[in-house]
Amino acid sequence: SACASSGVSGLIIPDLPPEEGSELEAITQRQNLDLIYLLAPTSTEERIRLVAQRSRGFIYLVSLTGVTGARDKLSSGLEAFVARVRKVATQPLCVGFGISTPEQVRHVARIADGVIVGSRIIQLMEAKDNFISLVSNFIKRLRYALDELPEG
Repeated sequence: SACASSGVSGLIIPDLPPEEGSELEAITQRQNLDLIYLLAPTSTEERIRLVAQRSRGFIYLVSLTGVTGARDKLSSGLEAFVARVRKVATQPLCVGFGISTPEQVRHVARIADGVIVGSRIIQLMEAKDNFISLVSNFIKRLRYALDELPEG
């Protein structure tokens, strides 16, 4: 209830598999919070169906295997992965992990419903003196990349 009263709208718990999430699902539903599950490119069709049935809000698609962090390029199989999940899921699909440039954001926005950028923002925040302007300018560049996309 503290999350809900603080304005939190959902929870992402990366290490929570849907098979073990029933208790937390019940709690979040009572508090009107979304519980966001993750899918990886290696997820089985059975896992994709299960996450599609149980995720609320959106589904977090991990763009690559391995750990999070900025990458030079996106996975070559990302479009096929998004299409595979889209066949089963009705929730919005948001892609994260390794996304760090305006070009990558633009590419992901063409195939997914949302783009998640985390590690690059944390890196910029670690520049202690002027991190607010660094992060602000970076987010403006990402927003501009999205604004350049054609409508529809």
